[in-house]
Amino acid sequence: MIFLDTGALLLAIWASYAIRLSIWTPAITSERVLLSAFACIAAIPVFIRMGLYRSVIRYLPEAAVWTILKAMLIATMIWVIIIFLMEMAGQGIVPRSIPFLYFVLGTLLIGGMRFAAKWVLMAGTGMRRDEEPVFIYGAGPTAAQLALALKGHGNRYVMGLIDDDSTNHGRDIGGYRVFPSTELPQLIDRYGIKEIILSMSAIPISQRQAVLARVTELGVKVRSLPDISDLVDGRYIVSQIREIEIDELLGRSFVPADNGLLDQALAGKVVMVTGAGGSIGSELCRLIIRRKPEKLILFEASEYALYQIEQEVLARGETLIVPVLGSVTDRRTVERTIRSHGVQVLYHAAAHKHVPLVEANVLEGIRNNVFGTLTVATVAAEQQVESFVLISSDKAVRPTNVMGATKRWAELIVRQMAIEAHSKSTGQVFCAVRFGNVIGSNGSVVPLFKKQIASGGPVTLTDPDMTRYFMAIPEAAELIVQAGALSAGGDVFLLDMGEPVRIGDLAKNMIRLAGFQIRSSENPDSGIAIEVIGKRPGEKLFEELFYDRGNAKPTRHPKITRADSAAITGYDMSASLQKLERAILEEEEEEARNILFALIRTDELVENTDIDGRP
Repeated sequence: MIFLDTGALLLAIWASYAIRLSIWTPAITSERVLLSAFACIAAIPVFIRMGLYRSVIRYLPEAAVWTILKAMLIATMIWVIIIFLMEMAGQGIVPRSIPFLYFVLGTLLIGGMRFAAKWVLMAGTGMRRDEEPVFIYGAGPTAAQLALALKGHGNRYVMGLIDDDSTNHGRDIGGYRVFPSTELPQLIDRYGIKEIILSMSAIPISQRQAVLARVTELGVKVRSLPDISDLVDGRYIVSQIREIEIDELLGRSFVPADNGLLDQALAGKVVMVTGAGGSIGSELCRLIIRRKPEKLILFEASEYALYQIEQEVLARGETLIVPVLGSVTDRRTVERTIRSHGVQVLYHAAAHKHVPLVEANVLEGIRNNVFGTLTVATVAAEQQVESFVLISSDKAVRPTNVMGATKRWAELIVRQMAIEAHSKSTGQVFCAVRFGNVIGSNGSVVPLFKKQIASGGPVTLTDPDMTRYFMAIPEAAELIVQAGALSAGGDVFLLDMGEPVRIGDLAKNMIRLAGFQIRSSENPDSGIAIEVIGKRPGEKLFEELFYDRGNAKPTRHPKITRADSAAITGYDMSASLQKLERAILEEEEEEARNILFALIRTDELVENTDIDGRP
C-alpha cells in the first residue's frame, strides 16, 4: 500500500504542474524531482502515524475520510516548509498554487484508491454499505449460530470470533476466523469495529465479569446474547441481542428463588400492594400474579401509574385484579379496601423516597411515610390481615436525612404492631424488609445517568467516592416475598446487597457500556464528561444495612438475614407520634424535624434480641 501511495503522490505532483502550466508534459528538472522525493518522504511517515495502514481496506470506516484529509494537510504543510527552505537556498521557485493543487489531488487519489478498493472487495464478500463490522466474543455453538443468523439480517457484519482459549486461535468455526482476546484493541482499530456481542452465557459468572470489565474499556458498544436455552427458535436469535445491563457489572451471584416460600406467601391468597405503580410495587405485582393468588388489590395514589400496572397485570393471567385509587394517609379508603376484599397479605411499598425532594418537603414526607405507614399497619391489625410486610431502606440505618428518618419510624411502628399482635396472640405477622438501591427504580441514579449519556453528557456526580448498594428490581421483589414468608413477627430482614458500589465507578462503567470514552485531560476532545456537583442536602457518603452487623442472623435463605429486635423500651412511641402529628397539623416544620430525629437518637440500639427475648 505504501508503494501505491508513493505513486499516487508523484502523480498528484505531476498533475499539479500540468494544471498550473497548462501543458500535458511539464519539464522534469532536478529541482522538481528532488521536491517530489521530499513530498513522499514527508507524507509516508505522516500516513503511518495517522493510522492509514492499520485498517483493512475491506472494512475501512467512512469516517476515515477525515483522517485522510488531516494526514494530507499535515504532509502538505511539511512539504511547503521544505519548498520554502529550498527557495531560500536558491534551488528554484515553485508556483504558489502547486501546494494547493497537490493537497486536493493527493487527497482525491489517496482516499479514492482506498474507497474504490473497499467497494470492489465488499462486493465480493456480500457486506453491504449499511452494515457495520462486529465481533462475537465466544467461540462455542451459540456464537457460531449467532454469526450465521446475523448473516443477511440487520445491519451487522460478523468479522470473526474472539476467544480466550488458545487452542481455538487461528481456527475457523462455522466459516469465521477465531482471534485471541489479547489482540482486541488492535483488531478494533484495524477493522473499525463499533460493537462486540458477547456469547458467553455458559461460562462462570466470575469469568464473565472479568471479560465485561476488559471489553467495556475499549470504547465500543457491548451487547449480549441470552442463554441459548432461553431462545424458542434459532430464527429469532437476532432479535434476542440486548444491551448489557449495569447490574451485570456488579458481580452479584444469583440464587434461585425458593418456590416453596413464594407459594407459601402468595398462592391462593388475597394480596394487596400499596404503591403498586412504583418501581418496587409494580415488580411485586408482576411476581405475585405469577404465583396465582386468589385476588390482587393494586393500591396507588397516581392515576397514571395505577392504569399502567393494571393493564400490565391484566394481560398476564386470569387472577381477579382490583385497582384502587387512593392515598395511604386516607384511613377510610384503606379500611374499606382491606375490609371489603378480605386482604390476607399486604405489602406496604408506598413511600416518598427521593432524598432531596423529601428534604425540601419535610411535612409531606412525614405525613406519607410515617403516618401513611401507621394508618395502613393499624387498619391491617384491626382487620386481621395475616401478614404485613413493610418495604424499608438502608437509609433507615443511622439516618442523616428526613427520608431515612421517616423509614426508621416506619420500622418502629411496624415493630410495635408486631409486639401488640404477639401480646394478643392474634397470630398476625408484622415485619420489615430493608435493602439498598434497586437498579432502574424511579428517581434512582441509574436512569439519570442513562438520560445524561443519551443527551451527550455531562454525567453529574455528587461525589465520585460516594458508595451505594445496588440490586436488580426482580431480585429485590423475590427476596421481599420470601423474607415475609420467613417472618415470625417483629423482624427486620436484611437483603444481601453484595459489595457497595462506588458511584464514580458506576458512572464510568455506564459510559463505557454505551460505547463512549470518558472525557479527561488525556482525551479532552471526545467522549462523555463526568462533572462533580457536590453532595445534596441530607445525603450520606456511604449507606449501611446494619446497626450492628454482629447481630444479624442467617435464615434458611442465603441472601436473607434477620436483625431481631427487642420490645421498645425507654420511650413512649405513641406519645412521640402524638407530638409529631401535632407538629404536622400546626405546620411546624422545624419542630417536626426535631421530634423525628429525637426519637432516632433514643433508639440507636434495639436490634439485639427478638420480641420473645430469644438471643
